[in-house]
Amino acid sequence: MSDSLILFWHRRDLRIADNTGLAAARQQTRKVVGVFCLDPNLLERDDVAPVRVTYMIGSLQHLQQRYAEAGSQLLILHADPRQAIPKLATALNAQAVFWNWDVEPYSQQRDRIVMDTLQEKGIQVLLKNWDQLLHAPEDIRTGSDQPYTVYTPFWRNWSSKPKAQPVQALHDVIGLTEAQQETARQAGVVELPTTKDLGFSWDRELVIAPGEAAAQARLEEFCDRAITEYKEQRNFPALSGTSQLSAALKFGVIGIRTVWAATIAALENSRSDEVEASIRAWQQELAWREFYQHAMYNFPELATGAYRQPFKDFPYQNNEERFQAWCEGRTGYPIVDAAMRQMNEIGWMHNRCRMIVANFLTKDLLINPQLGEKYFYQRLIDGDLSANNGGWQWSASSGMDPKPVRIFNPASQAQKFDPEGDYIREWVPELRSIDKEFLLSGNIPAQEREALGYPMPIVDHKQQQRQFKILYQQQKT
Repeated sequence: MSDSLILFWHRRDLRIADNTGLAAARQQTRKVVGVFCLDPNLLERDDVAPVRVTYMIGSLQHLQQRYAEAGSQLLILHADPRQAIPKLATALNAQAVFWNWDVEPYSQQRDRIVMDTLQEKGIQVLLKNWDQLLHAPEDIRTGSDQPYTVYTPFWRNWSSKPKAQPVQALHDVIGLTEAQQETARQAGVVELPTTKDLGFSWDRELVIAPGEAAAQARLEEFCDRAITEYKEQRNFPALSGTSQLSAALKFGVIGIRTVWAATIAALENSRSDEVEASIRAWQQELAWREFYQHAMYNFPELATGAYRQPFKDFPYQNNEERFQAWCEGRTGYPIVDAAMRQMNEIGWMHNRCRMIVANFLTKDLLINPQLGEKYFYQRLIDGDLSANNGGWQWSASSGMDPKPVRIFNPASQAQKFDPEGDYIREWVPELRSIDKEFLLSGNIPAQEREALGYPMPIVDHKQQQRQFKILYQQQKT
């Protein structure tokens, strides 16, 4: 084993444990140095959530500590990686630059440019290493060698295949010498900035703690506490019945093999069919995440439009006042407003509520789902292109879903999933004194709404449902 330098370029894998690309680098050399590039092409977009940047910076701080404990460094660049990564690698005379592959269209294009530039300079790269997936998109195909467009057969194939075990954490490495650190600074390495340094402001406590150790602790706590009742409790937003690992998986502060291994351990310790069913239900949610990532990789056009033909040019009304009311949680529908206010306040929303508000925006307000998808991305700590896009297309009926049209009744959803009104009362405090029957049905008398400062419903659900179905039938013909 040589002591030639390998730079490991972190992106969606902000950890040193169970990181397949990083482990591959360590197998070749002891001199492994991490690098993370703050990419202006991503940070200067208009859909960046301050809460998500705050989580990322916190995770990078933890990652720097982890590298120091292992004996090396995590370098920070703040420039276009298409030029900055090759420049740094050349300046440090690196033998190789390794990284883990990504499914997103921009990432694919960016990585090809970096790869070509490095190879032209004689610098080795790690070809197409999938770390964020349990199975590469090329490995999960139909009998006719096509990518799946329906989840259920995807799940049958995906779940039947053996899963890789977690890989060893980075250990016993050496970093840059003082002279090399000075060279790195001259090549563009900077101190890790704060969220405010980057032009974002988030002054509240994060609802999900950043970093590798916090994610591991959350996984263990979920497996000890909630996974055994996950199937029953996951749809009730007033309960803490979900893992809240979505941000950790988005930024890769925990490895997907580690997560999957935890589900297998939980299955081995299960003592009833009910517990086993709950664990299987969570495994299926992990598979949904991977299904959407495979879809984004195989069908990159999903990032900019609908999958199903009737919705490619659907005549949405896109009423601006209604859209703003939805954004602010002022629609007059309590369950919708509670969910939107939760997201606006803490940067996270329960998954059942994400479906409710997305369905409401597209089927009741007749507003283009891409507007809602973007607003989510501007607010969510776990905003992820594949998962966000997949969820919105499912709710809008425009994506890979065999059921043509799915319409939620906000009142029915509230009655079924917030039966005591606890969630609504927490996030819509002006309605705390309202009787449960009126709170859940939404049939709050006008005079009470006025007295409490709560708006009248901005649309009539039944009327909008009929209108949506008419428009949909017209689009099909």
